[in-house]
Amino acid sequence: MIIAYNQTLISLDFIQAKARLALEMQASLPLINKSPRMNLVEAFHPLLRRTNSNLGKPTIPQHIFLNEKQKMVVISGPNAGGKSLTLKTVGLLQMMLQCGFLVPVDPRSEMCYFQQILSDIGDNQSIDNELSTYSYRLKRMKYFLKVSNTRTLLLLDEFGSGSDPELGGVLAEVFLEELYSKKSFAVITTHYSTIKTKAEQLKFAINGCMLFDMDTLSPLYKLEIGQPGSSFTFEVAILNGFENELINRAKLKLDPKKIKMDALLHDIQKEKNYLERLIKEHEIAQKEAYASKEYHEEKSYKLNAKLSSQNQLVEQYNKEIQAGKKMLSFIDRFNVKSRKKNCNENLYAEIKNYLTLEKSKKSIKETTSKKLDSSVKKKTMAAQEKKSLDFEQDKIKTGSLVQLISSKRNGTVESIKGNKVTVIFGNARMKVSLENLKFLS
Repeated sequence: MIIAYNQTLISLDFIQAKARLALEMQASLPLINKSPRMNLVEAFHPLLRRTNSNLGKPTIPQHIFLNEKQKMVVISGPNAGGKSLTLKTVGLLQMMLQCGFLVPVDPRSEMCYFQQILSDIGDNQSIDNELSTYSYRLKRMKYFLKVSNTRTLLLLDEFGSGSDPELGGVLAEVFLEELYSKKSFAVITTHYSTIKTKAEQLKFAINGCMLFDMDTLSPLYKLEIGQPGSSFTFEVAILNGFENELINRAKLKLDPKKIKMDALLHDIQKEKNYLERLIKEHEIAQKEAYASKEYHEEKSYKLNAKLSSQNQLVEQYNKEIQAGKKMLSFIDRFNVKSRKKNCNENLYAEIKNYLTLEKSKKSIKETTSKKLDSSVKKKTMAAQEKKSLDFEQDKIKTGSLVQLISSKRNGTVESIKGNKVTVIFGNARMKVSLENLKFLS
């Protein structure tokens, strides 16, 4: 009995510890898919986030996507740019989830369970076994090729390194082809051009790069999916204080094609950074223009309402004046000295009819005015809602949380082509028109 109580207390303490850790990490529970599918939105490495938080530094979240049509992501980019950390973030969060922990990701994220999580990270040179780093990696790769399957997640850091770049790169390319044929899922980091090129050729693989600011020559620690990245070897060397004369001598020893390719990647990265800045500036300008338009429309509406109110007062005063003149005419026609009874009785009847008619006109006008005000109000509200919806729809991008207006179902945007949006609702994928969606976050 005491042992049973002790086991229960241990279990409760463990659950409480996980709950406290989840609060500290600002963790959440992503959608759990039965099929192998991972969509990490604003994913943080928990240890890095805590360290940066203690130092008062921001932590850049990552967004990475794996599914049946995008099984492998090959990440390239500058040294110390965050490649390995991004790979470790994916691995750590997946292990945490499979151990029953909440994970520091946006609640829109989706994850699944893998049967195997295989990794090759860091320098594993062994003195005891007399294995070099490369030999150890080859033994690991042999094991991976043997056991990998469709429910395997591979985490391969600095894929192909440790040997002659040219020969090691070719061998790594072959390994990549074999792993791909086994339909395994993988996050791979590399500097090798052969691996980047192979990722472009494989249908269900994609390149990604860690962004680099060409103006400040510093890494941005942000993963961008869709294109390979440059290692920015010379830029990083300049950043570390090496003289230009040494850098230029090194460049002369390189194959001109290699320099040209690297320069092309630099230009693409620079153009991409420039376009992103333009997009952000456009979004800010659009918000300011929308706010200004709303302000002036509201001001115009208030002025028109005030003018309408003044016109109504003037109209009311004119009617009262006309009514007064009418009553004066009745008074003038009233004959006190008249002995003809019918004369004044006819006047009484005329006055009564006049008052009844005016009362009827007033009642009809009030009813019409209420209906008109209600109609105008409904139209104004509908127009404002449409403006608001149109403005919110402009915010919809890949990864956005949206709501299908007709059914109120929430989903995540997978892709956008023109006015057609592919949205993931749980385990279902649906193509809908942009106007049928409402932006949530």
